Amino acid sequence: MKIVVLTPKSEFTGIQHNLLSSSGKVIYSDSRREYPLEELIKICSGANILAIDPDNLGGFEKSPKILPKLLDAVTSIKNLSLSTTSYGYIDKNLCQSRGIKVTNVPHYSSESVAEHAIALLLGCSKRIFLSDRRTQKGEYKLEQGYEIAGKTLGIIGLGSIGQKTAQLALGLGMKVVAYNRTQKSMGGVQLKDFNQVLAESDYLSIHLIDSPETTGIISKSKISKLKKGVIVVNTADRDLIDENALAKALKSGAIDSYALEAEDLTSPPLSGLENAFLFKGFGWYTKEALERNKEIWVNNIVGLAQEKPLNRVY
Repeated sequence: MKIVVLTPKSEFTGIQHNLLSSSGKVIYSDSRREYPLEELIKICSGANILAIDPDNLGGFEKSPKILPKLLDAVTSIKNLSLSTTSYGYIDKNLCQSRGIKVTNVPHYSSESVAEHAIALLLGCSKRIFLSDRRTQKGEYKLEQGYEIAGKTLGIIGLGSIGQKTAQLALGLGMKVVAYNRTQKSMGGVQLKDFNQVLAESDYLSIHLIDSPETTGIISKSKISKLKKGVIVVNTADRDLIDENALAKALKSGAIDSYALEAEDLTSPPLSGLENAFLFKGFGWYTKEALERNKEIWVNNIVGLAQEKPLNRVY
């Protein structure tokens, strides 16, 4: 059993390396860099299991183009172990047609991203981001913020991250309402329909997975239903919201401010808006989350080697 892990050996503990080595012959990549396709084909030659870090394939944008070519060239690969929670960059039909099993690493960063969402919410509400932006330009103006205790936080998507965000918000004295596409229940959280959540929320935190069903779900018409002066935080995906309508709402004051964390920060509709705060995705990047990631990932690889896959998505 040949296992190719597209991450340097140095990023694993001795115990984790031993677990992998006991499951087969393990080949690690030499560094976190984008590999040319020809080099990937050489590294993966004869592999049965490919453990993927998208960084080695050029990131999330390039992976959907590179990976099918790699699988065409290395037909021995019958198992893909992803280092990520997201698996939208994997060609489902291709893998299913070839009998390739795919596993992911769920929930490893839920705590980190939830804390990050609350931090973004506070950064907007307490005018931390706005004051910093103006201070960097030599403008020193006292900015009046808002307390969040007693205010209503609306959560769109009550999955693992959404639930942890709700727990943190409840601990800060907020009232929490939520919308989820499937029926869920959570103590202290009122489940309501989409439009009710939009209309009642002083703060809105978006936690949906980007998919064909959710792309553009917060449309122009939905934005018009938002409570005036709402603060919106999006740690999920920028494609979930109509940014042209969002920009107009930010300019008019219908939306107080917007914080986005995303991989792609090209932002013509939001460019130059003082109350739009854009960050490269790093909410997941904490010591504890990375440790959980490696632990789950290694167990997934071992499970595939033993033909007992864990966290299988395809």
